[in-house]
Amino acid sequence: MNIQRIAAVMLKEWREIVRDRLFFILAFVVPSSFMLLFGYGLSMDVEDIPMAVLDQDNTPLSRDYAYRFMGSRYFDFKGMTPSLKQAEPLLLDNKLRLILIIPDKFQENIIAGRTAEVQTIIDGTFPFRAQTSKGYVAAINGEANMELLAKVLAKKAGMTQEAAREAVQPVKLAVRYLYNQSCQSIWSMAPKIMMVILMITPPFLTALGIVREKETGSIYNIYASTVTRPEFLLGKLTPYAVISVLNMLILWLFAVRLFGAPFKGNVVFFSLASILYVVCTTGIGLIISVLVRTQTAAMVMTAILTIAPSVLYSGVIIPVSSMGDAAQFAASTLPATYYTEVVLGCFLKGVGWSILWSRIAILGIYAIGLFSIGYVMFSKRPSR
Repeated sequence: MNIQRIAAVMLKEWREIVRDRLFFILAFVVPSSFMLLFGYGLSMDVEDIPMAVLDQDNTPLSRDYAYRFMGSRYFDFKGMTPSLKQAEPLLLDNKLRLILIIPDKFQENIIAGRTAEVQTIIDGTFPFRAQTSKGYVAAINGEANMELLAKVLAKKAGMTQEAAREAVQPVKLAVRYLYNQSCQSIWSMAPKIMMVILMITPPFLTALGIVREKETGSIYNIYASTVTRPEFLLGKLTPYAVISVLNMLILWLFAVRLFGAPFKGNVVFFSLASILYVVCTTGIGLIISVLVRTQTAAMVMTAILTIAPSVLYSGVIIPVSSMGDAAQFAASTLPATYYTEVVLGCFLKGVGWSILWSRIAILGIYAIGLFSIGYVMFSKRPSR
């Protein structure tokens, strides 16, 4: 291979990127914009759930029970409602997501030692949020039951309330969250968003860069030149790989500095893994560029092969282990799945080569395989 010819192709490609304003934006602005949009717009935290209370008993015990929900950070109390009929339109208009209904004789039943039934109406249009809301309600209700039972036992047995609480709760559950102690979804989502963006933008840049020359006819200059196939591909793809690595560094800064995701791993290891992943996704763009002839077809095919798989099957929203057998098999065929494990391991768990070596090996196999396929499929002789 001739280094001068490779450098000439690289310089030509860099000038094309800088000269084409739309392509320049796609290369340098779109990845950062995606990070900001997804980072601020995609959150799995369920907090500040708008709620109203229908207190049909209006007694000290009913108000104390309602205050437990009003004072919780998980609920945003919007006020008391006089009737369920008046509250239902607010549910339909999405101004309320939950209604707590405390019935008549709530205090009377509790004092008499009878069960007091309380109803919660939860908006179920978003099942994940509804299930989480139900968990919050159950936890607050369980704490209220524990406190009431402790008060009754303390009064009848003549013991302190603290002793009564220990008596009615012989098994204490202590939950400790590892790796993400505050359970902030953005700490997990920011690294995953990096994976999605690096799965989308390198193939777009590579595919459009090569197909654009097909569409304009300038690739015939390459066909007629003395530049060999490996020289052309190396000179053509290197600028896009370098741009993608630069975007990776910017996205890493956004994740750590802007969104506050902790990075506990080794920077060198993470950088090497990310470069290998960029090589994999660039190889996907190379294969797409060989298969299509127009930029529109390149964009459509790239979107189909990168966006849906990286979002749906790589563990961004649903863990791979929770998917069905067919979905897990599809996930195992994607390099994005293995890079997701790398970014989460490096960011939150602080693990490195000793744990993630198999994922790195798989990414290396993908990189070699994708580029080999692209190299074999690409020809300096135009097809007729």
